[in-house]
Amino acid sequence: MTVAAQIGPMAEVPPALRWGAVVNLLLWAIALLLCLVPFGLVLLISFGHKVEGAGWDWAFSSENYLRFFVGANWPAETTSLYLGQLYWSMRYAVVAAVLAVVTALPFTYLMTRQSRRAQARWLVFLLATLSLSEVFIVMGWDIILSNNSGLPMLFAASGVTDWLKDTGWFDVLRDWGLANPRNVKFKTSEFATVLTLSYLVWPYAVILLYPALSRLDPSLAEAARTMGARPWTVARTVILPAVRLPLMGTTLLLFVFLLGAYVAITVFADPSQHTTAVSIYENVRGSTLNAPFGAAQSVVLLVAAGAFLVLGQRLSRKSQGGA
Repeated sequence: MTVAAQIGPMAEVPPALRWGAVVNLLLWAIALLLCLVPFGLVLLISFGHKVEGAGWDWAFSSENYLRFFVGANWPAETTSLYLGQLYWSMRYAVVAAVLAVVTALPFTYLMTRQSRRAQARWLVFLLATLSLSEVFIVMGWDIILSNNSGLPMLFAASGVTDWLKDTGWFDVLRDWGLANPRNVKFKTSEFATVLTLSYLVWPYAVILLYPALSRLDPSLAEAARTMGARPWTVARTVILPAVRLPLMGTTLLLFVFLLGAYVAITVFADPSQHTTAVSIYENVRGSTLNAPFGAAQSVVLLVAAGAFLVLGQRLSRKSQGGA
């Protein structure tokens, strides 16, 4: 028997490995089809040319990106309208994500200190709230913050508005854009927008932080308290270092999720503070019908989000290395 004959049977790939390779290849094909192909189409459309009254044509022009950064009338005039929308997209997403994580952290920590049955009930409740759509949540907050039927009316009826005027806080609220000459108001304001966005992603923050906090050894905090450390010192020196990476990852994930928020922005934000997501919809499906420029805005927003993710990962690695 030759050496080739002896090696041949051994060199045959088992059927299980062959099927595993086929399944792996199929998964990669599905990922490419669902992720790269749509992005490639959006990228190609972003270089298209708008035809007045006739849709758009395929082209290879940078006019859409030039319009985004310097305006449509460049070089005669330079405008920063779309850069301002990108700024508000980043601002709303960052502030709302940080607020959601900061408020969800103590709640999740206290939840993990309860019994397993109580934790299961809380998790089921939070998972049930995820079934509520953004439209339903925004409608609820719209009623709560309404100037005619919400908290402003309650403040006026209960005397809180008069108390704010007597103590001088009413003028402070007016400077912040949260009051008119007669009463407190929340619509439209950055406060109402951020509050609604943070509420929208708050259950996600709790669910994402729960695994890391549930694995935290309670004896570490108890030992720190036994040695005389105060609750804030325990949180700063024991709890936060242990969950630093999950905190960063949760914040980044919520940030990316909030970049695409639409309903809350249109209801609670001032038109001068609308985001890129709202502008994209207006160009693709609204009255403008300029799909190439909407696609260019989408690419810029995606690149900006990717840059923030890379920056967050680098900061996370740097802090991990410094620790």
